[in-house]
Amino acid sequence: MTDLLSSVWKAQVRTEQFSPADWEILMGQARRARLLPRLARHFEDQDGGLASLPSPQQHYLRGALRLVQRQRHDVLAEVAHMRRALHGLTTPVVLLKGAAYLFAELPPARARIFSDLDIMVERGQIAVVEGALLAGGWISEERDAYNQRYYREWMHEVPPLRHVQRGSVIDLHHTIAPPTSRFKVDAKRLLERVRPVGSSGLFVLGPEDMVLHSALHLYQESEFDHGLRDLLDLRDLLLHFGREPAFWSALLARARELGLEEPLFHLLHQVQRLFGLPLPSEATAALDAYLSRGLATSLVAALLEQAVRPNHPSCDSPTARLARWLLYVRSHWLRMPLHLLLPHLIRKAYMARFPARTGIQQAG
Repeated sequence: MTDLLSSVWKAQVRTEQFSPADWEILMGQARRARLLPRLARHFEDQDGGLASLPSPQQHYLRGALRLVQRQRHDVLAEVAHMRRALHGLTTPVVLLKGAAYLFAELPPARARIFSDLDIMVERGQIAVVEGALLAGGWISEERDAYNQRYYREWMHEVPPLRHVQRGSVIDLHHTIAPPTSRFKVDAKRLLERVRPVGSSGLFVLGPEDMVLHSALHLYQESEFDHGLRDLLDLRDLLLHFGREPAFWSALLARARELGLEEPLFHLLHQVQRLFGLPLPSEATAALDAYLSRGLATSLVAALLEQAVRPNHPSCDSPTARLARWLLYVRSHWLRMPLHLLLPHLIRKAYMARFPARTGIQQAG
């Protein structure tokens, strides 16, 4: 298995020595991982820029950068529409993930592909905010009563809201992890530390919480089709915020406070392994201590090492597929207790086996 993509960021390969087959593998891995624009920006920042690459790769990567610019414009316009729909509401509206990186002008936004607009509000204001978005043209396409209950009782968000004309999707959250999750997080603690974004009237999570959310999302959701993208987001955030002398101490303390040391340390290990992230001595000692806890910790680390490879034939193997499947099953167990999880999985299996009888889509 050849993971050329992460090796580029770790400077373990020299692309000037690439054969046409190597370039085909690298570009295919980047496309599958949703990292073509990030790869283009990486080469653009090197000596010689994109002009130093073979002509076919130049053309392909320049096109990826143009796509990001168009998407950036679309996201900014969509946030403007959302702000108008929510005008007059007193509850803070917190941008999450890609939109937060974009509005806060953080490094991950430089060439990041994202589609949905993720926001978080106080749980008690969900109905008010959802009503305002409904009046603005966003509706829930989820018609199944069970799926509605799944989201509203057990998840940290309502069913996705799609605009009837523009097709844009808003994911409306009330916290960053399901209330039934092992890693449930009291949103009040997050909202106490949110920061305003200029004069937009919008907010983003505090630096430590933004990093923890990035780690938790990948660890708990197991969306490994773009796992490398999320790990690069995490690396960029850590390098950016880590320039502040007190950041790492604050991050470790915040992880303990919110009960998020497990996702933080596991994903921190993967970022360091793949991209050579430099860590201060305090973080290195804490990471080493966590990874030496025992067999279960070592097993999860080994599964993650396989799962975060690019989901591309060049990196495919029975071991990688098994690791992704095991982590997918585990992600459900992390999010729901067994007395809820087992009936849910049985229903999902039935819906997958007999979609024509149900006429509905699966949740979760």
